[in-house]
Amino acid sequence: MNPIRLLTSSELCLCTCFLLVLIYRGWSQLFYDWTVSYSQLAPLGVDKQVIVINGMFPGPVLYASTNDVVNVNIHNYLTEPFLMTWNGVQMRKNSWQDGVQETNCPILPGQNWTYSFQLKDQIGSFFYFPSLLLHKAAGGYGAIHLNNLPIIPIPFPQPYKDYAVLIGDWFNADYRDLRASLENGVFLPHPDGILINGLGPNQARFEFEPSATYMLRISNVGLKTSLNFRIEDHPMLLVETEGSYLIQQYYDSLDIHVGQSYSVLVTAKNQANGKSYYMVASSRFTILEHSGIGVIHYPDAAGDPVGPLPLGPGLSNYNFSIEQARSMRWDLIASAARPNPQGSYHYGTIPITRTLILENNVMVIGSKRRFTINGISFMHSDTPLKLLDYFQLNEESKYAAAAALPSSATSVVDAFYRDFFHIVFQNPLLEVQSWHIDGYNFFVVGMGWGLWDESKKAGYNIVDAVSRSTVQVYPLSWTAILMELDNLGTWNLRSQNADNGYLGQELYIRVKGVWNWLDEQSDISARDEAPIPDNVIKCGRAADL
Repeated sequence: MNPIRLLTSSELCLCTCFLLVLIYRGWSQLFYDWTVSYSQLAPLGVDKQVIVINGMFPGPVLYASTNDVVNVNIHNYLTEPFLMTWNGVQMRKNSWQDGVQETNCPILPGQNWTYSFQLKDQIGSFFYFPSLLLHKAAGGYGAIHLNNLPIIPIPFPQPYKDYAVLIGDWFNADYRDLRASLENGVFLPHPDGILINGLGPNQARFEFEPSATYMLRISNVGLKTSLNFRIEDHPMLLVETEGSYLIQQYYDSLDIHVGQSYSVLVTAKNQANGKSYYMVASSRFTILEHSGIGVIHYPDAAGDPVGPLPLGPGLSNYNFSIEQARSMRWDLIASAARPNPQGSYHYGTIPITRTLILENNVMVIGSKRRFTINGISFMHSDTPLKLLDYFQLNEESKYAAAAALPSSATSVVDAFYRDFFHIVFQNPLLEVQSWHIDGYNFFVVGMGWGLWDESKKAGYNIVDAVSRSTVQVYPLSWTAILMELDNLGTWNLRSQNADNGYLGQELYIRVKGVWNWLDEQSDISARDEAPIPDNVIKCGRAADL
């Protein structure tokens, strides 16, 4: 009988490290089957055709963990083509699954298509929504909750329970009528109210147990209205935004702009003394204030809350909002999706390879008002850019540099893998802008009033700026971001304000490796970018290829 040999310390260490790698890289295959259809609902008392998923509005929460592979089979029972996009999910090396008009052909009525993507190296709170034909004005959205791997500790005690809190403006008009108005150059009106989880005043209820701590995953899923979120007599500990852990600070209220997501911890009272409490999401920077009202309900509560709503900031108090945004900081010590601390990535030391100044505006093009970036209003091709590139079909595109005259074009910014972009969003208008970039998070290094110039770099936060995928730009002001282009593909940069985006305020960033810049798309290694899906939908000039 052979003697048992004990492992040496170095061998034991190697085995342990190998086991940790296996645990870290572990993932699950998740399968969802969603039917998208219409339902007659009246969230604010006015009957309306609402887009529901599996009969639900909002749609079901998509639960997953870091590195899981998600498969969502969407059956389109609408009367129009449909696409779903995954706000904040980075689709690493796989823009084929992004679900926007220049990466995907739509799912036609009566047909289905399966999205399949890996949640590579991501945690946090996000949401999905329909990206075509102003469908978002009829609903069709839902929450995405991405949990950490068990091996990576979260930087706070495990909450007793998570709640999705989807807040957003609501319009009683049919989405087709709103769309027709936009196409005639008439912008969206003021909203008719604010919904919380698809419900009107006092309808959304959240059950609290005494002394328990809850995580609220809050997303502004609306069309155009910034919102202030608060809970009566319950401070909120802000811990995460769009996949990044933050230095933990308490806030009485939070400004949440269109497309943004936050996670907060709220600890229930030891004794509620028979009371319920208001949850409020109120409009910001609007002529009239609208409020969505929810209820925090305790076991011994006698009924709904009574008395006035908790006060938020002044309706037009921009200074409150910008100072709150500046107060948020990246937690350099916490680990998010990876075992290493967030702060091990020193973004402030990376040389900038390119600076883009992107100015939004509204201009008259062909007798109709359109929204622009540097004088160019985005014009969609008859075939998604992603397919045009793959099949080597020539398409003229224009970089969004300042145009001599306002014009319409398919705006594309070409970039190399690992370029490090410095982007300045300049807003000369009197409304808050909200910008999103698919495929990436970026660092919000500065924001301020007036015009940006080179001297503003001296005030940039190059140490612990918030990393996120959606950022606001206040009226007559600028916001600056830094972003490493480490994700090959074709990625949408867009206004999250629905009327702006629908009328042309977007462009695409096309990122390729230096090693394959001249290669045909079909020759690119799967190691660098995911291949064209076997189930890809073809349309336009690619329909018969």
